[in-house]
Amino acid sequence: MKIAVLSSIAWRTPPRHYGPWEQVASNITEGLVKQGHDVTLFATADSLTKGKLDAVVKKGYEEDNNQDAKVLECLHISNLMEKSSSFDLIHSNFDFLPLTYSGLIKTPFLTTIHGFSSERILPVYKKYNHSTQYVSISNSDRSPELDYIATVYNGLNVPDFDFNDSPEDYLLFFGRIHRDKGAAEAIQIAIKSNKRLIMAGLIQDTNYFEELVKPFLNEQIQFIGNVGPSERSTILGNALALLHPIHFNEPFGMSVAESMLCGTPVIAFNKGSMPELINDGKSGVLVNSIDEAAEAVKTISCIDRLYCRNWAESKFSTEKMVADYIRVYQKMLSL
Repeated sequence: MKIAVLSSIAWRTPPRHYGPWEQVASNITEGLVKQGHDVTLFATADSLTKGKLDAVVKKGYEEDNNQDAKVLECLHISNLMEKSSSFDLIHSNFDFLPLTYSGLIKTPFLTTIHGFSSERILPVYKKYNHSTQYVSISNSDRSPELDYIATVYNGLNVPDFDFNDSPEDYLLFFGRIHRDKGAAEAIQIAIKSNKRLIMAGLIQDTNYFEELVKPFLNEQIQFIGNVGPSERSTILGNALALLHPIHFNEPFGMSVAESMLCGTPVIAFNKGSMPELINDGKSGVLVNSIDEAAEAVKTISCIDRLYCRNWAESKFSTEKMVADYIRVYQKMLSL
């Protein structure tokens, strides 16, 4: 099977630091190559893959902001579409824009919908609803206005995450510094719990950081900035628990799966995909408020960390994700 995997070009594939779409596209590509498939990754020229790499963009526009993102996206997507007849199937991890080319080609076209940035993008998905196929990354993130061929959970490379059964006594916030992710709430949970908090992530909203995070930074509350893949396992594995007090219906939550793979339970607000990712009471605790989260911290050490690891590996491994996608590809090609 000759497969084209279309990645985003905001960041390198796989990303050096932040870049969940690029990370998933990488894991899909490398997993398919490992299974013996002929895969071409369409990504930035500095991307890394054991498959074939096809690139017309040198570097991601978030890593070099002297570039025009829309111009690069048009060049990137059109490069694949003009070569579409060379492939048995195209698997897009690039949001809605590539769909606008899909009616002009004959190659079966699959889009993994990595969440909806706004309801305003739905008209594009609706237009191509019956001529292409969609995969959701959680059951909670499905639009009732669209049809889906499957739900496939994002998969992670399990060996990249070391299991740690002897954590240190700190809580961790690991994610974008943005209201949606609940960085300010994580601080309040740590204060109420009288626990040390380490915060790691990309500052996506500078005003939010300056007003609601920075004033609280001290010896107890520490912000260490963005953390790359080589450091991720250590900081996650050493944590007593990951705090994930989200304010939106998160489609998946990579850091939640990563944390559990390290054996670290998650205390999360009960929104979006969290009930699908977390086995409540066994791999973490689902809560509805700061006070409930602070209470959960008191007993979080009772969670079996090996169970967290086994639970996450059974649901969120690259091998499982790739096997699920191969079934989707086979179903598409038989239609």
